[in-house]
Amino acid sequence: MTLWLKVRRVQAVLAPALAVFALIVAVAHDQYIQLPSLLAAGGNRVFLMQMTPLIITSTLAHSLAQGVPDIEATARRDVRALDTALVLAVVVVALLASLLVGALADSQEATAAGRNTLFLAGLMLLARTVQEQAASVVPVGWVFAVMFVGYRDIDRPWPWAVTLHPVGHLPTLGFCLFVLAAGLTVHARARRTRRT
Repeated sequence: MTLWLKVRRVQAVLAPALAVFALIVAVAHDQYIQLPSLLAAGGNRVFLMQMTPLIITSTLAHSLAQGVPDIEATARRDVRALDTALVLAVVVVALLASLLVGALADSQEATAAGRNTLFLAGLMLLARTVQEQAASVVPVGWVFAVMFVGYRDIDRPWPWAVTLHPVGHLPTLGFCLFVLAAGLTVHARARRTRRT
């Protein structure tokens, strides 16, 4: 177990990433910039919280990419189950930090960062089962697509741009939970391929 924690860089990478995530959510939860829109007249208001979940997804992708598949295949412990539990624990801690800041600061954007982390982490896991190198790129691509083409007009996101939807929109929360559950399920069942 200690070796697995070191290989997955839990103390060296994931714990600091969670601390940075929580700090940014606490300090900059209502900061935004105005970007031009490619589809709508005017501009898009983009909160820093739209990008904050990428801290979690990128470090999780890096952590999961570590290790030696040949050794893990013969390990006595179920490494896939450990990895799945690790992803779930990191996402839950990020969600709780967002909910806490959102409640204390009365910030919907802070709360949205936690919800969006659920969705983007699930997206990262789904992408990882197709191509390991895509795990970091797909959430980043999603965030940038949403930033530039996610609004049909000012403050009206398209239905597919779930990370822009209001926090209280229950179908969006359900969809984010579904994507995370699908990502965790696929990740837990996927066979790790040998790196060449």
